[in-house]
Amino acid sequence: MKYYRVHTADNAYITKQPRGIFTTVGKLVDSKTLTEEEEKEYWRNREYFEEVLPVPPFYDQGNPEGAITWFKEGEKGNRIWEEMTFYRDMCKKYGVKLFISETDEMPGELIYEDDFQIAVVKQPEGISIVTREL
Repeated sequence: MKYYRVHTADNAYITKQPRGIFTTVGKLVDSKTLTEEEEKEYWRNREYFEEVLPVPPFYDQGNPEGAITWFKEGEKGNRIWEEMTFYRDMCKKYGVKLFISETDEMPGELIYEDDFQIAVVKQPEGISIVTREL
């Protein structure tokens, strides 16, 4: 199976890994970068994605293990990515470069899985991950 994640070049404080697109756009909201209408649209999108995309339970505790989520390539994971136009548009509008990392290997020790995504910790050395700018 192929796994992929969309992220920026900057590392997140908790995970020490590149910050994912959901968190990246959330940071634009926190910093009051978005317009008032864009912020309203952000909250509509966030509500939708929290309904259709399971939120891994470790986020309720603040992600203490520093887990990284990866989409699973397939119908459900790909559909979610296709639906994330608002997030991509905000990154483009505000000059946030996005990257996609892909691997055919399990990218770490699996601690969570659902139909759309996995979450891993302890990424192994030597894993083959291809990263390119979107």
